[in-house]
Amino acid sequence: MPQSVRDQKKDSERRMPLAEHLRELRNRLAKAVLAILLLTVAAAFSYKGIINFLTRPVLASVGCPTSFADLAGRPTHTTCAHITINGLLAPFTLALKVSLVGGVVLASPVWLYQLWAFVAPGLHKRERRYAYAFVGTGVPLFLGGAFFAYHVLPRTARVLIGLTPHGVNNLLPLDDLLDLVTRMVVVFGLAFEMPLLLVMLNLTGVLSGRRMLGRWRAMVVGITVFSAVATPSTDPLTMLALAAPIWALYFAAVAVSLLGDRRKALREHPI
Repeated sequence: MPQSVRDQKKDSERRMPLAEHLRELRNRLAKAVLAILLLTVAAAFSYKGIINFLTRPVLASVGCPTSFADLAGRPTHTTCAHITINGLLAPFTLALKVSLVGGVVLASPVWLYQLWAFVAPGLHKRERRYAYAFVGTGVPLFLGGAFFAYHVLPRTARVLIGLTPHGVNNLLPLDDLLDLVTRMVVVFGLAFEMPLLLVMLNLTGVLSGRRMLGRWRAMVVGITVFSAVATPSTDPLTMLALAAPIWALYFAAVAVSLLGDRRKALREHPI
């Protein structure tokens, strides 16, 4: 066989794994994007209901009607803010944004599965099991954090609206209100993922439970500072409402990690 042919064959063999890897990435990315697009279209048919659902606790907390139809006919002497939309294209942009966010959230199990299915073949069998556990536990934790934020928002809104001087009308753009709601939901959801990440680091041997326990003071302070920054109001009760469950999840992660370390030590050095 000529040298040039052998070189081309070797180059082809070296390129094939990379080509197959990129092809798999393309296929899984296409599946994730398709799922997001389909669910975005589905969410677009009820985007007004989604907006009402997201803003209902905020409006109700400050004595406003719980729907925009009732809000339009409220008495002018109420303390409720005036919800506004600015611009001809603003309603369309708002509908597109809300539908896309709804599609991404609803499709999260699909694109999380596609992400880990792409990563898993390059991991060991034991690590793949941890990855699947991360996906299976991460989605409920994120939704739990989002649900928690949904119920903390009314107190935050009550405090912020209460700072409005007497006799002054508060003009609240609807897109700003939705940005606040979605930011709080995402921040709470991601914060609830932190203990799970610590457990995953412990299971893969990167971080020991004893080391996590030794840093508990720094973690409590860090979680408190994070909660103070994440919550838009100056109310300390709202900050503690976010910090307290994360503290509990952190110490639960420490307990699970310590138990896992003990079992690992018994396997490696049986009595």
